[in-house]
Amino acid sequence: MKSELIVDVQPTEVSIALLEDGRLVSLQKESRDIAYAVGDIYVAKVKKLMPGLNAAFVNVGYEKDAFLHYLDLGPRFSTYSEFLKDVFPADENDRKSAKAQPELSRMKLLPDIDKHGTISDRLTVGQELMVQIVKEPISSKGPRLTTEVSFTGRYMVLIPFSDKISISQKIKTTGEKLRLRRLIESIKPKNFGVIIRTSAEGKSVAELLHEMQTLKKCWEDTVAKARTAPVPSLIFEEESRIVGVLRDVFSTSFESIHVNDPEVMAQIKKYVSLIAPEKSDIVKLYSKPEPIFDSFNITRQIKSSFGKTVSFKSGAYIIIEHTEALHVIDVNSGNRAKAGTDQESNALDVNIRAADEIARQLRLRDMGGIIVVDFIDMNKVEHRQALYDHMREVMANDRARHNILPLSKFGLMQITRQRVRPALDIVTTEACPSCNGKGEVKPSLLFTDTLKEKLNYLVNDLNEKDFIMYVHPFVDAYIKKGLISQYRRWRMELGAKFKVLPDESLAYLQYKVLDKKRNEIDLKEEKDLDKSSTTKTKTKTKNRAS
Repeated sequence: MKSELIVDVQPTEVSIALLEDGRLVSLQKESRDIAYAVGDIYVAKVKKLMPGLNAAFVNVGYEKDAFLHYLDLGPRFSTYSEFLKDVFPADENDRKSAKAQPELSRMKLLPDIDKHGTISDRLTVGQELMVQIVKEPISSKGPRLTTEVSFTGRYMVLIPFSDKISISQKIKTTGEKLRLRRLIESIKPKNFGVIIRTSAEGKSVAELLHEMQTLKKCWEDTVAKARTAPVPSLIFEEESRIVGVLRDVFSTSFESIHVNDPEVMAQIKKYVSLIAPEKSDIVKLYSKPEPIFDSFNITRQIKSSFGKTVSFKSGAYIIIEHTEALHVIDVNSGNRAKAGTDQESNALDVNIRAADEIARQLRLRDMGGIIVVDFIDMNKVEHRQALYDHMREVMANDRARHNILPLSKFGLMQITRQRVRPALDIVTTEACPSCNGKGEVKPSLLFTDTLKEKLNYLVNDLNEKDFIMYVHPFVDAYIKKGLISQYRRWRMELGAKFKVLPDESLAYLQYKVLDKKRNEIDLKEEKDLDKSSTTKTKTKTKNRAS
């Protein structure tokens, strides 16, 4: 199977698409200025205790207070609290003075707290904490927090206030497990726990020691920043959000990684060189003017894979509905009902194919929480069991924790899937860019006149000579038809080397312009200029009349 990563870097967000044999199986979108992301660490203050929920609401600076449950305090909360007394002294003068930074390795680990305790016994209103985001803000809810902070690397996860070493269950060899355990025991700092990740298998002492030291330095820098930072504020985040996303999806099986931004390409190449030096050559810069997602046929797959209705083989389709509490998926046979030898075998065939598409959709949209699937009814017990087994098989490669229940007597399958961020919901329907939903549009025949006016404004008023205007593929084909096309005449008349290219993500009669540095030029200012010039003209006319 050929695996490729396509990274589309835009001014406000980064999109990472994973292709397997050219088929889109995973899509992640990250804002370049995102806040309150999973893994970020904040200094925060307890705002309200909720004994009925056995939880607290904490102010981390978000518009909604964050949620901290008693069980998310962690078993080592007593040691954590004792350590924070030195980080956040009660006396402001002690905090501002150049007092030596507390060292966790010199502390004695205190006994674990009671699992069945109450939040009121451990926290007080106004208490300052060092918390980590474990679930991003979703819908009307604020972030979810934990005081069990951790630092994630490629080979391991470092956990302060612990002494436990855990090994990934995906490492099957007993000898390798023993080797890694002994190695980590010999190099890990005191009072730090470690989770050994699957990628650590076969790695040398030097590689693991280097990452251990890097993660410990992150902890020390975080504590140092917490001592002087105002409350609430961010004190730790990934060096590069893009590299953080890549770390979770990267595999040595990738044959190529295409990036359309030189700076981001350098970051990714540096990261790949560290973790898999033999794979550094697979990172390639995409420099064509055509949008990178269009070039790899990703835009078309996004349009067909997202939305309420998703079709798959032989005319069958599924309908996906999102609610506040759960996701509902309905399987329909469509034209496929006419095929097959009998109804029962036809239903099994459609359900098996639907299971493949549903497993893909869960990964693609990052759907989490409760998912209820209404499969086509089947009477035979062996067919129902075969569908259940197949769904478990196709979901086995899903990195998110999940649980699948057998079909109920109503033909419903219940799935729970780990949710740490909002589901990716891309609207595939297009609002009319000309009328904005009013139902009346300007004559489409005059759209070329509008484009020429915009080009004239860019070249003669803004003095832009080297830019790219993206339009819908239909419009691009129209203006470039014929030997002496409108496009060629425009370039000759304006005397500029601009380009007009198709972009499948644009709606009909919609356009956008990028300068030579790939920054979008906002043409809304032109309207303001027109209005102001019109006002000035009217004023001059009035003055002359007077």
